[in-house]
Amino acid sequence: MDLFSKINRWLLLCMLLFTTSGMAKSILKVKFSVIAFYTAKNDRAHISYVHEANRWFPKMAAKYNFSYDTTSNWANMNEKFLARYQIVLFLDTRPEDPVQRLAFQQYMEKGGAWMGFHFAAFSLAGSTFPDNWNWYHHQFLGSGSYGSNTWRPTSAVLSVENSKHPVTRPLPPVFRSSPNEWYRWENDLRKNPDIDILLAVDSSSFPLGTGPKAHEIWYNGYYPVAWSNKKYKMIYVNMGHNDIDYEHHTNKELSFTFGNTSQDKFIMEGLLWLGNQKINSGFKN
Repeated sequence: MDLFSKINRWLLLCMLLFTTSGMAKSILKVKFSVIAFYTAKNDRAHISYVHEANRWFPKMAAKYNFSYDTTSNWANMNEKFLARYQIVLFLDTRPEDPVQRLAFQQYMEKGGAWMGFHFAAFSLAGSTFPDNWNWYHHQFLGSGSYGSNTWRPTSAVLSVENSKHPVTRPLPPVFRSSPNEWYRWENDLRKNPDIDILLAVDSSSFPLGTGPKAHEIWYNGYYPVAWSNKKYKMIYVNMGHNDIDYEHHTNKELSFTFGNTSQDKFIMEGLLWLGNQKINSGFKN
């Protein structure tokens, strides 16, 4: 082969590599972008969960081809910043500034998507997080203020309340969750026509909690733990409180939220649903 032919072959190879690289980049273009807001202060159980979530979600992002960014700067809750993302996560708290709250409400009303975890729905009169955001707690979430909780964090058997919903369709009718501190709410979500309850505590869980206080153990009742509001692209998930060894002052992490096959599947299917992606496709952790 003469020199001229070798040069032509080399140029052709370069062109093929360039074209293939461009196609690969096109194929690998992210399907949707997620921004996770968090505070991660004060409660070690919530801090543990936030750090765990910020390890788990990037792994899922790499596997399912979406982008995952985080910020603890709630000033980023503004129209310009939010416009870069299709899904917002609240990992542990909520915005407190009225301007930030309005920006989030407008983001959701314009078709943005949201997934919130555990303490992100908490509000209680006289606390650091008072019930002073009517749209968020009473319309958007529908749950109202915090009522009570179980203690200590324990696993529960959860029942699928709407097996026809795209997110719950691939789940078993009941499954055991990771340990969690479970919340009771002011409002009965069953009476709200906008709320689609996805998961609830199954009666086989009772008694749920170990105390030591009597009111921290549930013996009966109906307790939704994950739901969606039909007027918005949103899912609230009550999970997100890891068990910590407070009693022996070691602050050792005694449990984790992720690593539970069915629970992980629910969360990931929910995220894909919010991102308008095909789901029920054999999620694997």
